Amino acid sequence: QVQLVESGGGLVQSGGSLSLSCAASGSNFNSYTMGWYRQAPGKQRELVAIVTSGSATTYAESVKGRFTISRDNAKNMVYLQMNNLKPEDTAVYCCNVRHVFVPSRVYWGAGTQVTVSS
Repeated sequence: QVQLVESGGGLVQSGGSLSLSCAASGSNFNSYTMGWYRQAPGKQRELVAIVTSGSATTYAESVKGRFTISRDNAKNMVYLQMNNLKPEDTAVYCCNVRHVFVPSRVYWGAGTQVTVSS
């Protein structure tokens, strides 16, 4: 069974930085797109960033220039470096992997809380 475990969340002040990590296990993830989503209370889950197996990246407009997603296929890890954090970044951040060719193979981590104070 695929398992995703996030780490690195916490409380930071506005303008601060935080680095999230997601450890994936249970499969070879070279055929998976990996990404980060977030959900704040009262809001729908939204895509933060994704990275393909070829390391192509896509970011939400709200985080461009501030967040950087990367992956290490040898370690089955995906990372999210978050800089210049804003209070509106406060949310539960979840790691996601999605198989490129098998739509049913979508997995989620339990999430890690990121809180940005003003």
